[in-house]
Amino acid sequence: MEMVHPATVLLDAQGGALRLPVCDHYSGVEVRMRKSLQLQAEMLQEFGTCVFDVTLDCEDGAPVGQEAEHAKLVAELANGAAAGTRVAARVHAVDHAHFQQDLDIIAGEAGERLCHIMLPKVESVDDVLMAEKALQRASDKSIPLHVLIESPAAVQQAFEIASHPAVQSISFGLMDFVSAHGGAIPASAMTAQGQFEHPLVVRAKLEIAAACHAHGKVPSHCVVTEFKNPQALQACAQKASRELGYTRMWSIHPDQIRPILRAFAPADDEVRQAAQILTVAAVQNWAPISLDGVLHDRASYRYFWQLLERAHQTGLTLPDAVQPWFAPEFNH
Repeated sequence: MEMVHPATVLLDAQGGALRLPVCDHYSGVEVRMRKSLQLQAEMLQEFGTCVFDVTLDCEDGAPVGQEAEHAKLVAELANGAAAGTRVAARVHAVDHAHFQQDLDIIAGEAGERLCHIMLPKVESVDDVLMAEKALQRASDKSIPLHVLIESPAAVQQAFEIASHPAVQSISFGLMDFVSAHGGAIPASAMTAQGQFEHPLVVRAKLEIAAACHAHGKVPSHCVVTEFKNPQALQACAQKASRELGYTRMWSIHPDQIRPILRAFAPADDEVRQAAQILTVAAVQNWAPISLDGVLHDRASYRYFWQLLERAHQTGLTLPDAVQPWFAPEFNH
């Protein structure tokens, strides 16, 4: 096989979308944060790659009056996380009294360790600009920003928010979005099934996904609160991935992580097909090929390479022929 890395050849302006782990796991209570980081390290050893992020939560996790202590705990846990893992922090909203303090402590003390900062309740790109300046005051490290859109007004601004260079991903906040409609959307739209049926909710999800894909960012799907029902969770994750264009999803309970990985992973036959097409293409130096009576060129190669990337990210075992492309020593 020609050892030119597919990403070097194929991921141009039309196909260079950012790749992140498909699951973002949230925890805010100390015992759960520690267990989440332990589970992350264990699954890193199991799969050989970090298959989910752990986001340590200050917004919902910090006890009132103990925000500074909680932020220091988050920084301590981030700095102590196992090598090779991905740890983030959700801070308070930009208009909250403890927002700058969160950044000063967490980014100031653990900036080198954080994979991103999550900003809740972002309403416009002005909030992103404010956060960017606050982060620059707190740390000299360049830390990507993830934003949480939770209102109909913010959904309207999704494309502008996604265009900001510091923004890496946009998440959809289902509960607050429904609540922001003053009763016009029923409570059933916050359930596992109902959130895929109400037109306004589905429209908002599609708008965020479209904005992200337009600017090469990662759309992250909202939580499923029925965490004791893994079948419902996996069904939601499959819908988000296969029907709405999401490439990432929130987890709020450890039992949700593996169903999300399974739902976002490509099928085994898809992985085998992608590996076959790309290995033949590599031998032909990425010129067009005919395989089983079907023409393939760089447009389809790009699709199948991204499929293999997703397979790797979700912990699937790849065919031997393509494993060298994912070896740590293969820099591309």
